[in-house]
Amino acid sequence: MSSREILSKLRSIANYQFGKGAGEALLPDSIKVSFSPRTGRIRHVYYRRKLLATLRPTDGFLALTPEGAARLLRSLPPPKLRVVLSDDVSIPVLSGRNAFAKHVKDADPNIRPHDEVIVTDERDRLLAVGRAVLSGKEMLIFKRGVAVKVRRGALEGHGHEEDKPQAS
Repeated sequence: MSSREILSKLRSIANYQFGKGAGEALLPDSIKVSFSPRTGRIRHVYYRRKLLATLRPTDGFLALTPEGAARLLRSLPPPKLRVVLSDDVSIPVLSGRNAFAKHVKDADPNIRPHDEVIVTDERDRLLAVGRAVLSGKEMLIFKRGVAVKVRRGALEGHGHEEDKPQAS
């Protein structure tokens, strides 16, 4: 598969998963891709040596990193893909703690459980990335329980850098 075909495939996945235009916003032309040594499948997507996303082998969707989420935040209008938390819980979530329903101020009504989401504060600043436990509507209704299982807070580091990702 050529690098153009790989880029096209990844952009198609991003457009399907996050909405039209997300592929171009998330994945610039000069991405680097690493492959699984065992299966030969796409594993990680890098831009300027920073990890943007990982292709999940279980479902074929992208798992965002804070760098990838920041690229999407700049191009997608609120509330798309977002779970907005009250400012008073910013620090724990920035550090990678889960986001609880009682702190949700707003959420994209199109979010479904298990969707990849971007957690922001009330000023639309990136706090974390993770997977929704509840739907966007449930996040606003429920006052107990985890709304988003945070994978990585924005302060937790900036992805895995590989010395030599395989060019594609």
